[in-house]
Amino acid sequence: MDTWANFLTSSWGKEFVAGAFGGTAGVVAGYPLVTLRIRQQQHASNCSAISILRGVFASEGSFALYRGMAAPLASVAFQNAIAFKTYAILSQAFDTNFQTNNHPSYTGAALGGIGTGVIQSILISPVELVKIRLQLQSNNTHEKNKQSGNYKGSADIAGSIIRTEGWRGIYRGFTITVLRDAPSYGIYFWTYEFMRENLHKGCRKTGQESFRTMLTAGGLAGVASWICCYPLDVIKTRIQAQSYSSQPKSMGIGECFRRSVKEEGYSFLWRGLGTTVARAFIVNGVIFTAYETALRCLVNDNKSCSNSNRK
Repeated sequence: MDTWANFLTSSWGKEFVAGAFGGTAGVVAGYPLVTLRIRQQQHASNCSAISILRGVFASEGSFALYRGMAAPLASVAFQNAIAFKTYAILSQAFDTNFQTNNHPSYTGAALGGIGTGVIQSILISPVELVKIRLQLQSNNTHEKNKQSGNYKGSADIAGSIIRTEGWRGIYRGFTITVLRDAPSYGIYFWTYEFMRENLHKGCRKTGQESFRTMLTAGGLAGVASWICCYPLDVIKTRIQAQSYSSQPKSMGIGECFRRSVKEEGYSFLWRGLGTTVARAFIVNGVIFTAYETALRCLVNDNKSCSNSNRK
């Protein structure tokens, strides 16, 4: 118990628990829309999210929308703890006036976000590879017979990739994940800091912004970050969706782009954007609200404990 109490009073402990709350809430709230986005990006024709949703309900059932959620859910606590703590460290490091301001400058927020995106890619790339393979797997019996492999869950598909492709295979698409996440995380954290300050003046110093401010600023940060990196995400999805049996040699970024443009035109780069923007606003509003609320509760709880100990 003493170990757990000491953990919660530490900076890492607060970030970990708050990150777990925020990340878990975000995954559960937005995962069905992630599944729809992945399927839209892979569709040869420009199908709407509604038509894909109807097809999923008719042939696979509603639970298909949550297929592959175990992988991101299992890693979300650690992943978000690392993300928020890395951002806190790097945003302060890039801000020479941090000690006097008590909050990072907008430049510090952007640069700290870029660094966070690079580090996050190491964790995110394998998780998204597994998630994408599972989301594209159909429950339909006819389609199952066409597929080279059908997996029972995240652990099954991860083990299969490592056996057939080695550890290098689990990082298929890593380069484009870095290219996607570095700038998008910079825009993500910059937008959040900028919007929360403009929606609630002085809240970056006091930390007393309202739930509406957190939801709106977090939602807009998610939308801005996704719009800037969306074409790269479409290409990343297609690269990671390739199975070893159908494409032993991983298709590169340039080859994937040229082939897709030749077959479908440039419009494929924005396929599924509407679904993604809707999800981004909901999920990131929930993530920041849950994170900030949990962090505030932990800080207040520690203050209460300190006051009671003094008495």
